[in-house]
Amino acid sequence: MDEASLYAIALSMVPEIGSIRAKLLLDHFGNAADIFKAKRKTLEAIEGIGTTVAQSIVNWKDLAFAEAELQLCTEHDITILHYHHPDYPSRLRHCYDAPAVLFYKGNADLNKQKIISIIGTRNNTNYGKAITEELLEALQGMDVLVVSGLAFGIDIIAHKAALENQLETVGVLAHGIDSIYPSQHKSLAKEMIAHGGLLTEFPQGTKADRHNFPRRNRIVAGMADATIVIETAEKGGSMITAELAWTYNRDLFAVPGKISDSKSAGCNQLIRQQKAQIYTSPKQFLKDIGWLNKPVKRQSQRLLFPELSETEQQIVDLLQKADSLHIDLLYQQSGLSSSAVAAAMLNLEMQNIVLSLPGKMFKLA
Repeated sequence: MDEASLYAIALSMVPEIGSIRAKLLLDHFGNAADIFKAKRKTLEAIEGIGTTVAQSIVNWKDLAFAEAELQLCTEHDITILHYHHPDYPSRLRHCYDAPAVLFYKGNADLNKQKIISIIGTRNNTNYGKAITEELLEALQGMDVLVVSGLAFGIDIIAHKAALENQLETVGVLAHGIDSIYPSQHKSLAKEMIAHGGLLTEFPQGTKADRHNFPRRNRIVAGMADATIVIETAEKGGSMITAELAWTYNRDLFAVPGKISDSKSAGCNQLIRQQKAQIYTSPKQFLKDIGWLNKPVKRQSQRLLFPELSETEQQIVDLLQKADSLHIDLLYQQSGLSSSAVAAAMLNLEMQNIVLSLPGKMFKLA
């Protein structure tokens, strides 16, 4: 029995907890099993938990549903990504409301060096379709993971164009992974599983209820380096996702449109509010996010700086192996705390050893 996955599923089901409190508890205890083994007074003492939530955890005795879900996942080749699983999306893990558990079917690396989310209206224009397809054609060969929500409109255009350009693509679902909504996208979803994947926080049997979509949107925004809004009205799911990306301090881009076009009103608003950078072309986007830098041939021997601390040298060694790395991957690959990495990066930048790039990317100078 996979105890870590079992209790992570159970934690996601306990009333009164939610993603934010679950993350507090997981950060405190290190794993879900120890949360359920803790005494009520211990739980109450954790800031943000309180008596009601602590009692709800203590009273939770029924693991039958979690056990059944675990069995279904095993039978259908679905990977359970609990909060501390090595394949859990590391960028998403650093969001304050990261899900305690994710269900994943596919083969794409959810921690690729380059990940973008593409979102937009369900009722796109030819203008939005052309821009989406042009961008993904430009990304061909760059090993970028493309994330969207498998909805009508810009989402499905992005998924299709990604596959046509040999890019892996992941659809984030607002329901259980055992069904596809809308049903018209079933055949494409199967193709995505073979060349990307499907991801959700909802157990099998969960329907695509309206209140699930904002929860889905935070995963779309949180697991990517940048979110690109192609077309959207001033209200709706795409604006929720864009606001979340901005809240998470992710790079946010919006495609401008005519001021008289309601389908561009949301994009124009994000640009006007200076929450999103203006998107004008694939080349400009790649330049703004720092992905146009040509690889620099480095010497094969280890770069040694006698004046560096052990932590700083560790960061340098990791950056030597890649053209550039996202800050979340530096956390993950170094095994160091976020504060230790932040301090080391600051010193390395001050010594002009490391350069900071857009999109929270870093490279050796």
